[in-house]
Amino acid sequence: EVQLQASGGGLVQAGGSLRLSCAASGFTFDDYVIGWFRQAPGKEREGVSCINSAGTTYYSEPVKGRFTTSRDSAKNTVYLQMNSLKPEDTAVYYCSAERFLCSGAGDYWGKGTLVTVSS
Repeated sequence: EVQLQASGGGLVQAGGSLRLSCAASGFTFDDYVIGWFRQAPGKEREGVSCINSAGTTYYSEPVKGRFTTSRDSAKNTVYLQMNSLKPEDTAVYYCSAERFLCSGAGDYWGKGTLVTVSS
């Protein structure tokens, strides 16, 4: 059974940090690009970051310089370190797995984890 389990969300003050984890199972982890996406209340889902098996990363402009994604193939886990958090980062964060791409189509999706940043 394919599973993507996102965790690590919570309530944090502006300027604080959180680390999200995405634990994967049931598929060949290194064949997939792992992306983080988020959806704020009343807004469309947007891309946050991507990382492939070679460690190549992509970040959207709103988070560039503040967020860092990494992956541990031994643990089939991808992380999203979020620093200097802003209230506008408040959203449900999802991780997805997609072969070769990070388009947002996602072959597999996990349940989200809520991040709330207070001002």
